Amino acid sequence: FMAIQRYRPYSLLDNLQREMSTLFQSPAAETNFSEEDWTPAVDIQENAESFIIHADLPGVKAADIEVTAENGLLTIKGVRDSKKIEEKDNYKRIERFSGSFMRRFTLPETADVDNINAASRDGVLELTIPKMPQLQPKRIEVNVQQ
Repeated sequence: FMAIQRYRPYSLLDNLQREMSTLFQSPAAETNFSEEDWTPAVDIQENAESFIIHADLPGVKAADIEVTAENGLLTIKGVRDSKKIEEKDNYKRIERFSGSFMRRFTLPETADVDNINAASRDGVLELTIPKMPQLQPKRIEVNVQQ
């Protein structure tokens, strides 16, 4: 015996409408996002001469970014100012992260840490990590003794 369920095309629309109405009823303080820590997205690429890291840091001032290279680790850290949210501002949802951030990357042995270049433009931090010239092994000729 197979149960037959009546097709009700508007039930899906009703469910969607209910979900949307609850979205705007919840106060901003009940969102699932932290205002203390966030992690910026990064892209890492390698070419013959260098490694390049692009980190998305929208709204972060260059003065608030600290880049360090120490003991084989590259660290990017900083802070994005958070504006105080007040009830009178009528926020319905808050998804933009604010507060401190930090990303760490292990540097390869070929990285020239003394010549890392950092530049920030349009909310994107670009780090260029040059590669050290690879030393070719020196061939030592073996003399045949008689």
